[in-house]
Amino acid sequence: MVYILLVFLSASLLIFILPGWLKKQKAILLSFVQFAAFIYFLSHVSEITSYHSKSIFIEWIPQLGLNLEFMLDGLSMVFALLVTGIGALVFLYAKDYMKSYAGTDKFFFYLMLFSGAMLGLVLSGNLIQLFIFWELTSFISFFLISFFHEKESARKAAFQSLYITGFGGLSMLAGIVLLGSVVDSYSFSDWLSNANAIKESNLYLPGLLLILAGIFTKSAQFPFHFWLPGAMQAPAPVSSYLHSATMVKAGIFLLARLSPVLGGTPEWTYIISLTGVLTMLTGSYFAITQTDLKGILAFTTINALGVLVLLLGINTTESIKAAMLFLFIHAFYKATLFMVAGLIEKKTGTRELRQLGGLIKYMPLTFVIAFLALLSMAGLPPLLGFLGKELIYEAKVQSPGIASMILILGVTSNIFMVAVSLYFARKVFLGKPGNFPKQPNERGAAFLIGPGVLALLSLVLGLSPGKLGSAVIKPALSAVLGEVAEVKLKIWHGFNQVFFLSMLTIILGFLLYVAMLKKDKLLIYWKKINDVVFAVQLDEVFAWVMDKFVAVSKLKTKTVQHGYHRLYILTIIVFTSLLLWFQVFVTRSWNFDIPFTLRPFYISGLALVIILASAVSAVSRSRIVTIISMGVAGYGISLIFLYYSAVDLAITQILVETLTLVMFMAILQKLPRFAVLSSKKTRLRDFLIALGFGSVMTILALKAVNVNLNRSISDFYLENSYLKAFGENVVNVILVDFRALDTLGEVTVLTIAAVGVYLLLSKPKSRKL
Repeated sequence: MVYILLVFLSASLLIFILPGWLKKQKAILLSFVQFAAFIYFLSHVSEITSYHSKSIFIEWIPQLGLNLEFMLDGLSMVFALLVTGIGALVFLYAKDYMKSYAGTDKFFFYLMLFSGAMLGLVLSGNLIQLFIFWELTSFISFFLISFFHEKESARKAAFQSLYITGFGGLSMLAGIVLLGSVVDSYSFSDWLSNANAIKESNLYLPGLLLILAGIFTKSAQFPFHFWLPGAMQAPAPVSSYLHSATMVKAGIFLLARLSPVLGGTPEWTYIISLTGVLTMLTGSYFAITQTDLKGILAFTTINALGVLVLLLGINTTESIKAAMLFLFIHAFYKATLFMVAGLIEKKTGTRELRQLGGLIKYMPLTFVIAFLALLSMAGLPPLLGFLGKELIYEAKVQSPGIASMILILGVTSNIFMVAVSLYFARKVFLGKPGNFPKQPNERGAAFLIGPGVLALLSLVLGLSPGKLGSAVIKPALSAVLGEVAEVKLKIWHGFNQVFFLSMLTIILGFLLYVAMLKKDKLLIYWKKINDVVFAVQLDEVFAWVMDKFVAVSKLKTKTVQHGYHRLYILTIIVFTSLLLWFQVFVTRSWNFDIPFTLRPFYISGLALVIILASAVSAVSRSRIVTIISMGVAGYGISLIFLYYSAVDLAITQILVETLTLVMFMAILQKLPRFAVLSSKKTRLRDFLIALGFGSVMTILALKAVNVNLNRSISDFYLENSYLKAFGENVVNVILVDFRALDTLGEVTVLTIAAVGVYLLLSKPKSRKL
């Protein structure tokens, strides 16, 4: 598994160094890499049973519980097959689609790297590692969506998707950290073995909500769904890949992966199920009124993602079985339809329904492929989608507590899907030829191989689904449930409640399609109603929030970063004082035990001189008197250092004071006349701030004498200076050995300061012109 990820990374980088004749075939080469990975996973299907999985463990930062863990079980096998299998077909399709564009090296690099990140995500057995791949998919998708970066709409859509999914990813990380603290691990196996402890913890609900925020934003759940239609600005291969097998399916994967750990609670069932059913209905409802082919497919993707989330929220054996099957159904028909939409745009020059029609005459094979995919999307027999719809209805009927509401909304949503599918086929392929900007044709075999294979698979597996159920769906279902479960898939279940619900859906969907086709004003009125009821669009709300955020940031920057150095210093001192006074108040129970004495008298006298000199420097209106007073205070402090045997500090203080006096006196003559520029209020403010800061520092120093929280560090230096550094002068050893880098930094600072002083004092040489 690790080697496959390394191969994907290497293949993406090799694109840039391929020779010219081979670079023209880079899409085929990358498709071959994807197909080879697909064959690898397919060859291990028989090994990944309900009782067996493969795992790899590599130590990374064990002290923090962070290790590289890769796991291939039934669930990750499903996603690995989809990522690599559909990836191989998408890269093959992209060979013809992208050949007319510049920058294809960069495009295929991003797409291959994105595929590897998605594969790493579904194979991760450590949740922190999973998060890294999770954010990598969001980051790379930004470059894929904005590939046509000369368009403002593409840049806007890319930013919107990155911001929303990035925000969700950080929320998810917070949730992982919270729940990881319960079991002191981020390994999924540890979470699984401690599932009850996690659910019983007070951190369960906040952790669940944070993780769901990441899942819902990534998988475009209501109300975060609006970023997905905007992502249609990406090239068709990107849309086909991101919407069928990757990116948006990452949230579905994580929801299924965490189901045995976090599922089975009322919070899980109600939050996820209600979100899923709202998303499902939203997607199908708005798909009705779209006129752009990719827009229709984007909203039907939102519908499918809602279905998957709903099924995982119900969290029964039947619902999870339906979800695992629907992963394949949706991937097959959605990848097919996006590739068909891209082909139609390439061959006709448009994606607008109003300009299309009668394409069966020019593109008969494309019609057959698209019609099979649309039948599967509508849930009509004998395609795999019909079987999926039957299982979904069965899961909804058996859903605990909220079956009636979910069933009603689910049937309504599927009625819309039937109508949309039939309307799509009729308006694009049948009827009179449209007003095409370009004369359509069906040339280019690579355009049709991918969608053709997927449509054929949907038909074959719909007629004979048994092998898919026993070999792939069963291990995945067992991995999610945490126990062995039997899976028997068949297209005919007899006459029962589910069958009659399916027939009702098909009939009502057909009637709605006929009404849309015969009554032109129906869709016009529908759109007008939407404009009134949904006057506020979520993408516009997002744009407004971003604009206000930028405006507030500018105001904050203007207020805080005002450019007045004096106020910066005052702000630092004030906040430091407040924090220190708060700490002093909290620890006010400390007792002072310092003997006070005026002896020796010369030190007391020296302290008094320092205080008086400092006071004079603060109130004097003469620069010379102020500088001399500051020098008196500095030299007085150096004498105190000398008295207490801190010879090195005394020498440093004397040198600093001397240099300061010299520089001040040299600069003094260049300054204008002394003037009082501060008002009395300003000076009073400065006095109070100085008094507050000075007094709290005094109290802090006095308290520090009485606090002995740990063993003194001086004992360490005394014990080790001679034994380890071979020096008897402890101070020298500290400076040269224990704090060598610190000393080097100080020497560097002094050197730079000396150079600066030299340049200030030196006169510039006159230049002859």
